[in-house]
Amino acid sequence: MTLNLTRHRNILFASLLLLLSLYGCSNALPRTEDTTRSRWDSFAEAMADYEKITPYTTTVEELKSLGYDPYTQPNIRILSYLDIIQRFMPNQSITLDDLDPGLSFCIQSRNLCQAYEARPQQAKTKRVGNVFMDLLTFKRRTIASGWSFNALIVLSDGIVVYKVWSGSPIISGDKLRKNPLGPLQGVNSSTLIDAL
Repeated sequence: MTLNLTRHRNILFASLLLLLSLYGCSNALPRTEDTTRSRWDSFAEAMADYEKITPYTTTVEELKSLGYDPYTQPNIRILSYLDIIQRFMPNQSITLDDLDPGLSFCIQSRNLCQAYEARPQQAKTKRVGNVFMDLLTFKRRTIASGWSFNALIVLSDGIVVYKVWSGSPIISGDKLRKNPLGPLQGVNSSTLIDAL
């Protein structure tokens, strides 16, 4: 009776593995999503608000309406004039005269100088393919997608004096990893000898 039950379990387990390998079942594979919360849901939205900022004209109050308010919007850093010096003058070979006039003026005004840094982003990764091949590490394929935006707005006494942006409107990647020996690929030879 016990032998029969064990045999049925083994057949059921083998059938399940066969079904998984035939079906592929990529929905069972891991997925990750990394989002830095902000008011912007896309690169285009973030860029549109950034382009409305005009140095020597835009005020702190106007920045708030564009989403650059560290006190009401998440993930906006406030930088001091010391942070700005560290970022734009990393060594002594760079002087105030080498900087944009707005940055130089801001640094010289010391405590009246600050900056807002926003880095909204959305990055997704998902593994696709055959679950059986993936779980046994024979073949793993990962697809990445998303966007990122980085804006630095420098203010002196409540007026924007400098702005700069960088980012990736489209993040897209495909990573394929093959291990012909599957789960044995990562096992070193001494472990195999000890097992024998």
